[in-house]
Amino acid sequence: MVLAIGLLAAACGGPSAEPAVTELPLEISVGGVVRYGEAPEQFVELRTPFGDGPFPVIVFIHGGFWRNLYDLSLAHEQAADARDHGYATWNIEYRRVGDPGGGYPGTLADVAAAIDAMALVDAPLDLDRVYVVGHSAGGHLALWAGQRDDPVVTPRLVVGQAPVADLGNSLDLGRGAVEGFMGGTPDEIPEAYAAADPARRLPVRVPQLIVQGGKDDVVPPGHVQPYADASGADIVIFPDADHFDVISPDSATWDYVLAYIDDR
Repeated sequence: MVLAIGLLAAACGGPSAEPAVTELPLEISVGGVVRYGEAPEQFVELRTPFGDGPFPVIVFIHGGFWRNLYDLSLAHEQAADARDHGYATWNIEYRRVGDPGGGYPGTLADVAAAIDAMALVDAPLDLDRVYVVGHSAGGHLALWAGQRDDPVVTPRLVVGQAPVADLGNSLDLGRGAVEGFMGGTPDEIPEAYAAADPARRLPVRVPQLIVQGGKDDVVPPGHVQPYADASGADIVIFPDADHFDVISPDSATWDYVLAYIDDR
């Protein structure tokens, strides 16, 4: 077995901190695991289709209201289907609330570091065709990833699946999930929200697509539509879908996302 050594440091020194990237290549361990840091949660599952590539890449960022009760297995089915459609998949795990260093700002630093780690891996990946897809709290992280400063890897598109797109207007969701993630309210830590909230980082820097279920009672459409209106993101609401239908590879929502990505 080849052991992967974390060579990409996720700096968490302040609200605008960006990860420091080394010039050394990251290694891929048996099973397609890439470690981008020393914490147990700082790893990525890499899968590539058959063939020589280079392959376009879909990055998956799982949800779970940023809490460590949930992990990247939430994205396994979508990732498998994306691979069957000819995409390499980069399924990110990251430190969450309940993990040492999880929550703001460590979670954001992890997501940035994990995406930029693609540039350090010896794998047949087409870094000009990177698409970031995130669900729920992962949708927040995906939208944020498309708006961050000075990325090493710039996505061509970010997709929010029922995303928590506006942190400041979502304090009522998930039994205090936003406040638990951020460590306070917008009034208490305005600079942190300015750094972490997609709604406060407009205008967008890369195109955005939002897919939403009309029957979603976890992140209701009313929490997402104002962000879409303000950002100009394309938004499609599937009337009969709920919060988890949007991540099912058997759903019309996923068919729509794949077709949208295929056209870009």
